[in-house]
Amino acid sequence: MGLLEKLKGEESIEERDIDSQVAHEVLEKIEEGARRHISPTRVIFASIAVMLLLATSAFVLTWIVPYDRVSVDVVYRQGGPGHVVLVELDNKGSRTIEDIDLHIRFIDSNGIEVARSIFNRDSLPAHTSIAGDDLELLVEGASVWEDYTIEILLNYEYYGGDRSERWTHDVGGWTMEMFVDKSPYRFL
Repeated sequence: MGLLEKLKGEESIEERDIDSQVAHEVLEKIEEGARRHISPTRVIFASIAVMLLLATSAFVLTWIVPYDRVSVDVVYRQGGPGHVVLVELDNKGSRTIEDIDLHIRFIDSNGIEVARSIFNRDSLPAHTSIAGDDLELLVEGASVWEDYTIEILLNYEYYGGDRSERWTHDVGGWTMEMFVDKSPYRFL
């Protein structure tokens, strides 16, 4: 290696040392500035602000953005006197549903309808559910421990559009069974 190359190597080592010192000084200044501007109080307030933004977003998505979602909870019981089908209709959407028509059908293993219940209602507000005597189906005298099918037909109107859902459940093997049927989310 020649003298010229040695001098260049020494210069580059000195230049690297100077660059390293400058970078170290810049890093120290950044750390000092961060210590002055970041305090536990500011961290707490920033965390609260983020939580408020998340809560507001959840509120907007749940109550303001129009969407359609309906669920039907079904409880089936069988015993000595016959069968009982209990239904709860839940409007989980953000707007009122109207012209509700709910049919509960109890069908034997041969496809013959044994019993039917029809529920009609003008409207159901958002985030509201309904259950009761009108949403019950009592089947007396039908044989227990045989296979049956429960069919739920739901028709309703949601802001000018007709919606229709159909769910079926095979029952008879257990004395009590529960089902939750949900329509898909529909955003407008």
